[in-house]
Amino acid sequence: MKQKIINPATGFRRLSIPLIILALTMFQLQPALALPFPDSSHAVPAAAMKLVQFGADSKAGLDARAAATLVDYVFGSKPNKEADLPIFQKTPGAYYEYDTRISFSNFLQYSFSNQIPSVLTSPSSLRYSLWTGSQGKLQKLPSSWILVSPDGKPVIIRGSQRDGITPDLTTGVYYEYELNRTLILLNHKGRQTLISISKQINISDVGKKGFILGNDDDWNYYYSGEPGSAKAGLGWVKSYIYDYFSVSVHVETGSSPSMVRTGIFQWIRAGWSGINFVQTEHIIKGMKRYAKNSKTILESPSLPAPNQIASAYQRLSSLPQSDLLEKYAALQQARQSLAVQSGKIETTKIKKIDSYTGIPKEQIVEELMLEYLKVVLGKSSLVGKQVVLGMN
Repeated sequence: MKQKIINPATGFRRLSIPLIILALTMFQLQPALALPFPDSSHAVPAAAMKLVQFGADSKAGLDARAAATLVDYVFGSKPNKEADLPIFQKTPGAYYEYDTRISFSNFLQYSFSNQIPSVLTSPSSLRYSLWTGSQGKLQKLPSSWILVSPDGKPVIIRGSQRDGITPDLTTGVYYEYELNRTLILLNHKGRQTLISISKQINISDVGKKGFILGNDDDWNYYYSGEPGSAKAGLGWVKSYIYDYFSVSVHVETGSSPSMVRTGIFQWIRAGWSGINFVQTEHIIKGMKRYAKNSKTILESPSLPAPNQIASAYQRLSSLPQSDLLEKYAALQQARQSLAVQSGKIETTKIKKIDSYTGIPKEQIVEELMLEYLKVVLGKSSLVGKQVVLGMN
């Protein structure tokens, strides 16, 4: 199969399902609860690993048969929507799938466009996601995608990104790390399909202590900047994500109503002192956390049209740095105040930060855009649309 390859200079910034890593309850040692993967021959997991290897090697050619194997599996019927996967490279894995009521074109526009930040479709998982090119410059996804015809060539985009994720549901730990990323847009048997591949480059930054402020569905989080865990007795822990790789398949499954099925093959190894504490049920819990919030947003009748969100994003991005820093400081202060009010931190531990100039502009914009999303979806915002966009 011939392929049309887009140079990394065209870039992209997107959901690497690190979202999933977020919900790792990796410090809980429990027996695995997931059902074994139904493919006893392991042909499907092996196909996923071939694509992981393709994503890691920019000179490799696409294995069309491996891609077809995964798409057929995700699209096909199966007794269970979740299962554990074979261990690869000493890393446990799991599979999970779910359906979203949305057209494939809109799915791409909301989830894989440089006009809409990644955090807006994964707010319980991503704090920010910054695409970086080979020279360390920020890059972006195409503003629009051209769907592939039945006899068309797959479109491939390669690059790398830095992700910061939200605090874990149980431990409160959050991480930052670098990923190699590959997107493949193709037409499989008349169905539009996007395959998203992620492979962690190095060990993550040390895990830091964070808190979920209120209900996780409120998307409010506190980031202390201090190594450790919020879980009692584990404040001393210096944990890391040692390895993470995944293949997510998004396939068009229907038009009446419109539907996109997402199947995620994911492996994670994380813990401390070089010991892995991740089990398959931890990975599945994280994927469910991501899926729940992504579906809530993309299926919401209150979700603005893509061009409306893009307009708000462009307006915020065009503000002077001084204005952005003022708004970001207000957001940080609101987070800190809520953390104190909810008893997560003591007043004596409040930190005064005089400047946020070291934080990338794109990260600031993404965190502020989440407050905009809360407002338009009818949720409570820590600062409100007036502060974020200067709009009533």
